[in-house]
Amino acid sequence: MAIPVPHPGAHRGRPAAAAPAVCYALIALNTAVFLLGPAAGLNPLYGRDQARVCAEQRYEQRWGAVPAELLTGHPLTSDQLAEAPDPVPGCPASATPGKHPALSVLSALFLHAGWLHLLGNLLFLYVFGPAVERRLGRPRFLLFYLAAGALTTYGFALAEARSADSTRVLIGASGAISAVLGSYLRFHPHARVTTLVPLLLFLPLRFPAWLVLGLWFALQWWSVHSAGPGVAYLVHVIGFGAGFLYACTLAERRPRRPRRTHPRDGATDARYPGGTSQRSTPP
Repeated sequence: MAIPVPHPGAHRGRPAAAAPAVCYALIALNTAVFLLGPAAGLNPLYGRDQARVCAEQRYEQRWGAVPAELLTGHPLTSDQLAEAPDPVPGCPASATPGKHPALSVLSALFLHAGWLHLLGNLLFLYVFGPAVERRLGRPRFLLFYLAAGALTTYGFALAEARSADSTRVLIGASGAISAVLGSYLRFHPHARVTTLVPLLLFLPLRFPAWLVLGLWFALQWWSVHSAGPGVAYLVHVIGFGAGFLYACTLAERRPRRPRRTHPRDGATDARYPGGTSQRSTPP
């Protein structure tokens, strides 16, 4: 699949836009949480080798979102956690008293299982997030991001309510970032996105956003029915669709600019036509 890369010359010749402070803050926060947690392997408080692996399991169960917990409103018992699919060998499951499942929907957005998981998510947020943030504004973008993450997590929980995956921990910002991708596609379908194509020896090529993101969504949809456990592709599909539909409610034509009149006789000045339609611009 094509990998998006930043394009530093995208805004050359255009007025300077406000820095996407929310995107940068989310990237920094996700990175800090990962580096301080056990998954990065850098924090000595979690030990090494098997001790760190067990600490990572407890950490994810404590702060991650578990579908069965979200639907019941109560944390799972030790026996229920022990029956979860793909247990970590040698790591006894322990209950998480005091956990609030509703709050775990938000805390899970800032947890990642490894370096590739983290860097992949943050790369997509860095490439596509700033344009959506500028379109929505900082406060609304932050609410959109958090709400999309919660929506996708609960959507996944409802879909997996009767499956073995209902006791599997769900972590990562993929749902919220997928919603950002869906919004970007609606706001800027013709923007040119620089990508690295693995099948072409990572040759950098530029494609329209509708092609890059359309193929990405098709791959996620296909993976829902064909891929094995480990990646919650359904979260990506729900998030992308929700973000696209939300952007559809905002993508309206720019209001007509009032015509200027001549100060003497009120005649319309032809230099200020009205009805200019809005154009999508690349991030």
